[in-house]
Amino acid sequence: MSVMEVSETLAAGRAAQELRLKRGEFELATQMGHVRTVGGALSGRRRVPRGEVERLRRAAGFPDALRERVRTVGTAEGAELMDISPGRFTRLARAGYLVPVRVYLNRYRAVVWLYLAEELRAFASSEPGLLAGRMPRSGTRTEPRKRTCGRARSGCGADTDAVRDAEAAEAAGAMAAGEEDCRPRNWRGRRIGLLLHESDDRWERAAIVGSVLDPAQLAELVPDPYERACLNRLRPNLAPGRPASEAGREAMGRLLTADDPDEISWHRSSLTALLADARRDRQAPRPSGTAPAPAPTPEPASASESARTPESARVADSVRTPESARATGSAGTCEPVPHAGGRGHPLLTRLRVRRVRGREAAVPLVGSANR
Repeated sequence: MSVMEVSETLAAGRAAQELRLKRGEFELATQMGHVRTVGGALSGRRRVPRGEVERLRRAAGFPDALRERVRTVGTAEGAELMDISPGRFTRLARAGYLVPVRVYLNRYRAVVWLYLAEELRAFASSEPGLLAGRMPRSGTRTEPRKRTCGRARSGCGADTDAVRDAEAAEAAGAMAAGEEDCRPRNWRGRRIGLLLHESDDRWERAAIVGSVLDPAQLAELVPDPYERACLNRLRPNLAPGRPASEAGREAMGRLLTADDPDEISWHRSSLTALLADARRDRQAPRPSGTAPAPAPTPEPASASESARTPESARVADSVRTPESARATGSAGTCEPVPHAGGRGHPLLTRLRVRRVRGREAAVPLVGSANR
């Protein structure tokens, strides 16, 4: 980027001030495409052109109109906005008709989903038949909308709103017991889609898709430890804000990991294609003189390994691999991970051979003494 281009753009904080947006509102505005940005996606250095800020400031209704486009509401406020009960609102969201834009855990470790008020109004006007009468079964609509949303801002909503949302979700959850909940899957798909739209770097795009797969599946698809370390270093934070308790971290971890078979299959296929593009673009960072690991070739099985099935070998390898995929926090480098070369232990092997040869040499002596 030239000096002239830098002087004609603003940092995110300065642009948010001039647009009179809070930090969370500005993040969502950029991710939804309401504010055009330039620069890297995951590096945190995206900037806003000066002309874009001036265009938005000259727009009619500034800044209230821009704020309203990124306003988020919870279950209780969303139900009031659509003039339906909180229970029906939650049933529609569980069935996949209303796609969350953000998620966080409140102080009671209850999951609180947030939705775009603009989308809820549009849905209420376009689907009046779903606001009254018999409710459809959950799982009828599982595809997220084309528009995508972004990261949850810290301190989303007041505590009173969070309590109301948790109570409404609990009541609706009892009413929808045994039905599929499409909210986590739709939120993950929406979040991944937006991050892919923002990023131009091929390794970053692969890291975005791989972020929702569990470590065992990631190790299976990416056997090279240096590539896994690079993906982990570029891994995006899908839902910023680390819960204080262990139970909260486990609950959030479940929301961030794909669990539906179709969803897992889709992300696995996407990651395979994105990795092929990334490898053609450039090699993952590794120590100088270290070549990418060649494709494994079958080796003759010894007597002790003859009973080892391919499936058990794959499971054992997947258990070992996540430990070797850790990366450092430093930018631009990945932690060197030693490669385990062959399977055997040369020193122990030589000792075994010597013991066997010694026993074989002793057999004639014992036999001659008996004769």
